[in-house]
Amino acid sequence: MKLFTRVFIAGICLSLISHSYAKSDFSATASKLENAVKHQRRTASETARDQNRKPVDTLEFFRFRDDMTVLELLPGGGWYTRLLAPVLEEKGKLYIAMGAERIANTLIGQEGFNSLSLIPFERSNYIRTAGNYRASLNNFNFDIKAKQVDLTLTFRNLHNFDAQGRRAMNDAIYKVLKPGGLYGVVDHTKRHMQANQSELRRRMDPVQVIQEIEASGFEFIDYSTLHFRADDELRYEVGRKTVTGNTDRFTLLFRRPN
Repeated sequence: MKLFTRVFIAGICLSLISHSYAKSDFSATASKLENAVKHQRRTASETARDQNRKPVDTLEFFRFRDDMTVLELLPGGGWYTRLLAPVLEEKGKLYIAMGAERIANTLIGQEGFNSLSLIPFERSNYIRTAGNYRASLNNFNFDIKAKQVDLTLTFRNLHNFDAQGRRAMNDAIYKVLKPGGLYGVVDHTKRHMQANQSELRRRMDPVQVIQEIEASGFEFIDYSTLHFRADDELRYEVGRKTVTGNTDRFTLLFRRPN
């Protein structure tokens, strides 16, 4: 089933090769990213994850550039935020939203983070269903001008929401992206069509994710094997010792049509 999932995704991408998607030069952005990765403000625990997360390669795949307006969702402790914001300092803008208040309070006003702004997110948008390990979301809009964002990113977060919640988030992202804007997603892999269970609660079926994001109006344009891990059997909760830090993750890129 893992092979089927990968072949299915590859087949979709091959069907799209006739489309032309501009890829501007990455060298200037790469230089800034390398500087952000090596900066002394990063802690040892942050740098220890670089080899696994491959931030420069991952952001290059997502066509991140230093002059973009970027929206990062559910930034958690700000691991990617601490790399994105300094790169965007001179020519770009970084918004963070959804559970982002704590990291915003930590970073906004600090040297190297002048590009960073918080989009407040009402906690009343979250719906917690008894007995469900995934939250849901009411339909909502980000408090930001429509069609302003070049790139939206979310790393290992879709699994936090049920189908209704993911649809609400994907719809809201579509509204703020510019025509031609990009939406990059990374999450832990689940076998195609495997039933939900607590052991797999932080894994997602990538085929299902593609179908859901397309249902919000996006075009699926590319995928990467950067975070493919052949020795992850896709059987265990991602926090277990046998797979933590080495989970197989899908890396997908979508586009809002012109």
